[in-house]
Amino acid sequence: MSTPARKRDLDAAATREALLESGRRLFLQGGYAAVSAEALVRSAGLTRGALYHHFDGKKGLFRELVAALQDDAAALVGRAMSQASDPWDAASNGARAFLELTTETAYRELVLIQAPLVLGWALWRELDEERLGSLVVTGIRALRDAGRLSPLPEQLVATGLYGALTELSLVVAADPYPHVALERAHRVFMAMLGGLGSS
Repeated sequence: MSTPARKRDLDAAATREALLESGRRLFLQGGYAAVSAEALVRSAGLTRGALYHHFDGKKGLFRELVAALQDDAAALVGRAMSQASDPWDAASNGARAFLELTTETAYRELVLIQAPLVLGWALWRELDEERLGSLVVTGIRALRDAGRLSPLPEQLVATGLYGALTELSLVVAADPYPHVALERAHRVFMAMLGGLGSS
């Protein structure tokens, strides 16, 4: 039998989930600017008080939604990298998995197109780098330890490759034929990575 505290926790989790689902659906349909706080709570069957209690408003909900999508992205990329024992293949798998995400509607529209405008470039990059930046460093270290990369400053290499992958993802997201753009972007990224190989 659940205690009152346990029931409150379950109710809170259900409320947050309902608001996130409402936000995901409405932001995808009309874009952030076109969605009012009232529309969000009405769609979720809740009150404005619930929105402000759990997310401090519409922007807070949007930020949480973007962060959740980025968490999922990091998990997916990490799994893809772990499926290869060779560090080059792991890097290729990770890059492809990330670029493939940019062809998915929710990630493309919410994380890559809307989020930089709604949250601002600096916060968007911070959220993204917190979740995906460490995977770039992991891939670089594995390649370096295997003697596959030149002995260049690790953080500069990570920053350069992370930036390149981010920009390529934006190009793929904006392309009318994202699956074609994905293949090209993946080849370009791997060529850039190969250019950092040990001589």
